[in-house]
Amino acid sequence: MPRDEWRRHWPVVLAAALGFAFMSIMTPATGIFMAPLGQAFNWSRTELSAGITVAALIAMIGSPFVGMLIDRFGSRRVAIPGIVLTMAAVAGFGTANGSFTLWLLLWGAWGIFSLFIQSNVWSAAVASVFSRGRGLALGITLAGTAVAQVLVPPMANWLIAQFGWRLAFVYLSLGWGLVALIASIFFLFDARDIHRVGAAQLSRTRDASIDLPGLSVQQAWRDPQLWKIAISTVLVLMVTVAISVHQFPILVEAGLSRDNAAWLLSLFGIAAVVGKLVTGWLVDRSHGRWVGGVTFILVGIGYLFLLEPFRSPGVILVAMIVSGYAGGTKMQLCGYLTARYAGIRNFAAIFGAMTSAIALASGIGPLLAGMIHDYTGSYYGLLLAGVVLPIVSGLLLFTLGDYPAWTEEQSEGIAPEAGLEPAHS
Repeated sequence: MPRDEWRRHWPVVLAAALGFAFMSIMTPATGIFMAPLGQAFNWSRTELSAGITVAALIAMIGSPFVGMLIDRFGSRRVAIPGIVLTMAAVAGFGTANGSFTLWLLLWGAWGIFSLFIQSNVWSAAVASVFSRGRGLALGITLAGTAVAQVLVPPMANWLIAQFGWRLAFVYLSLGWGLVALIASIFFLFDARDIHRVGAAQLSRTRDASIDLPGLSVQQAWRDPQLWKIAISTVLVLMVTVAISVHQFPILVEAGLSRDNAAWLLSLFGIAAVVGKLVTGWLVDRSHGRWVGGVTFILVGIGYLFLLEPFRSPGVILVAMIVSGYAGGTKMQLCGYLTARYAGIRNFAAIFGAMTSAIALASGIGPLLAGMIHDYTGSYYGLLLAGVVLPIVSGLLLFTLGDYPAWTEEQSEGIAPEAGLEPAHS
C-alpha cells in the first residue's frame, strides 16, 4: 500500500529531494550571474553559456557509467562523495579571472563532479523502495529542482548585491551543499542498502545483492517505447533548459527590473513544485502517456504567451505560472515512464543513457540561445522554438503503448521485509 511505503521510506524522498535541489542550483543561478560576469570580463552571452555545453558533454559521456555504479553499489555510496566534490566545484566559480579557458575548466570540473548527484542517482534510490506510490515519490524528489528555481534567483541576486559575485558562489555552495550532505548521510538508504543491512543482520553468508524486476540494458536499447520517451524528453528539454538559463535576461529585456525578474522566476519555481506534485499524483492514477502528453503541450502554450503581440505584464505572469507548472515535470515524467517501461533492475544505467542524450540537448540549447541573441539581438527565435518543440514532444508521448504487465506484478516484491530497514525507517 502507498501509505506503508511512505511510512517506511519518506526519509529517502527527503534526502533525494534536497540532493537533487543542490545539483540543480547552477541552472537558475547562471542567468543571475550573467550580468556581473559579463560586466567584469566583457563576455558575451554565448561565452557565458559555453560552460554549460562543456558540462553537458561530460554528462553525455559519463552518465551511463555512473548509472552502472549506482546499479552496482547503490545511490548512497555514489551521492555522498558527489555532494562534497560538487560543493568544491560550485565554490570554485568564484576564482574566475577573465580567462575563458579557466571558465571552461571550472565548468568541466563541475560537470565531472555533478555526475555523481544527477537525477538518476536520486531517482534510482526512490524508485527502488516505492512501487504503488512511485509517481508521487518521484515527483517530490524531482521537485528539488523546482525548489532551487524558487530560492536560487532571489538568493543569488541578494548575495551578489551584498557580497559580490565571487563570494556569492561560495556562500551558495556551502549553504545549500551542507544541508544536502547531512540529509544524505542520515537518510539516503535505497533498496540495496536496506538489503545489505538485513543481510548483515541475518547471516554473513547471505548474498547482499538484490534481484529487482526489469529489462536488461540490451533489451532496453531495442525497446521502442523507451526510444519515444527519450526523443520526446530530449526535444522538450533542449528548448526549455535554454529558456530556463536565459529566463532572467529574457524577462529583463521584456522590461522588468532585476528584482522583479528574480521574484518572477521564484513564482515560476513555485508553479513547478505544484506541477511536480500534481503530476506525481496523476500518474499514480492515470496512464503516463496522457498526463505527459498534455503537460508537454502546456509548456508550448506557456511560452506562446511570452511572444509578441501576446506579451504584457499580466500575460507574462500567466505565462510563468503555466510554463512553470508544466515545465517542471520533464525529468519527472521521463524517470517515471522509464521505470514503468524498463523496470528497476537496471534503471540507473538505462536512465543514465537517457540522461546522456538529454545532457547533450540541454548543453546545446543554452549555447544556441546565446548565439540566437547575439546574432539577432532578441530571444524571439528561441521562444518560437519553445512553442513548437514541446507540442511535438507531447504528441509523441500520446503514441506510447500500455505498461508491461510485469511492472505491476513483480515490482510489488521490492519492498524490504519488516525489520530489515535501517534504524531511521
